[in-house]
Order: sequence, then structure tokens, then C-alpha cells
Amino acid sequence: MRALTALLGLLLGAAIPAVALAHSLHNVEQRIREQEKYFEPKPGRPAPEFTLQDADGRPVSLADFKGKVVVLHFIYASCTDECPLHADLIARIQEKVDETPMRDRVQFVTITTDPVRDTPEVMKDYGRAHNLDPVNWVFLTSGPARPEETRSLVKRFGHQFREIEGGVEIHGVVTHVIDRGGNFRANFHGLGFDPVNLVVYVDALVNDLHPEPEPSFWDRLRGWF
Repeated sequence: MRALTALLGLLLGAAIPAVALAHSLHNVEQRIREQEKYFEPKPGRPAPEFTLQDADGRPVSLADFKGKVVVLHFIYASCTDECPLHADLIARIQEKVDETPMRDRVQFVTITTDPVRDTPEVMKDYGRAHNLDPVNWVFLTSGPARPEETRSLVKRFGHQFREIEGGVEIHGVVTHVIDRGGNFRANFHGLGFDPVNLVVYVDALVNDLHPEPEPSFWDRLRGWF
């Protein structure tokens, strides 16, 4: 009897963390929704796919990051107001993430909406200027021959994009979050959200082992008979 009790204790001890993880994402979303007015959860449909290139000309696709949570935003390097502030905010979030075991399970992605002027040299300098660590950050472009590609991608992520006199580009300031399965999970709008809330949300996605509800123990038990 004592051996059976010990075995049940081990089984329950293994099951409780799994149940907690299964519900953690939902609970975190609820808490952040209550605390963070700039948080917008998404339905979890597949994120817009893309294949672009990094500052060294290597092709990079969203599919390359399967298994990682992706934190993605759009900027253009000649922007002098919100874009550099957004990059600095992303760098602070990256620093917080990289102080944890999540470092290897989160990818930060910056995409330029001005691939003509944002040359490889500009892109490399931009990361250094804003303290973005290339260990899990990449700056992507369509290249100058395909400028509409990233601008089309901006719209597919829900931004309104336009150019005004003087070549100034207008698009929304949004930090997009994509889960480990490539699903679009949330937006954090503007620059006023608490970075800690985004880090907590990313942590929930990193540790969410059961994005789809699993059958209960009793459901599985009934299936055996």
C-alpha cells in the first residue's frame, strides 16, 4: 500500500505542473488584459509568412523561427521620432528576456519599410546604435529591388502605411508577438506599454506546452473502454 501511495504521489506531482502550464497562457492574457490598456490579444491564426534577407544578404523566413516566440516590429532607419524610441524599447525588452533561460527561445525581428535607403551598412549600424544584441535579433529587408514587399507585409500585419511629402513614411507603432507554432498571438500598441507585461506574456508563450486544450484524464480513461 505504501508503494502504491508513493507512486500516486509521483504521478500527481508530474501532472500538476502540466495542468498549470496548460492554463498559464489564458491566465496571463486575462491579467495583462486587465492591467495593460495597450495589449491586444489576437485569435491565434497563422502569422503572415515572409522570406526576406538580413544585413548580410542571407534569406530569412518566419518559418526559420518555428519553436521560438517571435517579437517583431517595423521601422525605417531615417525616422527621427517614434522609430528610434521603438527600437530602444525593444532593446530593453530583449535585455530583460536575455537575463532569463528564455534567451535561446525568443527571437527579435526588426523589418524595414524603407529597403531602398536602409542599406546593409545602415542596418548593421542601427543595431549597434540601439544596443540590440544580434545573438537573438535580426534586421530584415526585402532589398532595394523589391521595396513593395515589406510595405505589403506591414499592411498584412494590420498597419496603415503611406508616404507623405519629403519621403517621410507613416505606419503604426506596434510590437507584434508570434508564438512558437507561428501563430499571431498579440499586439502591444504604441510606446506606452509596460515592458514587463510583454516579457511576462512572452514567458507564458515560451512555457505554454498545450496551446490546444488537452482531453482530461477522465476523457482519456473513458476512451480506454
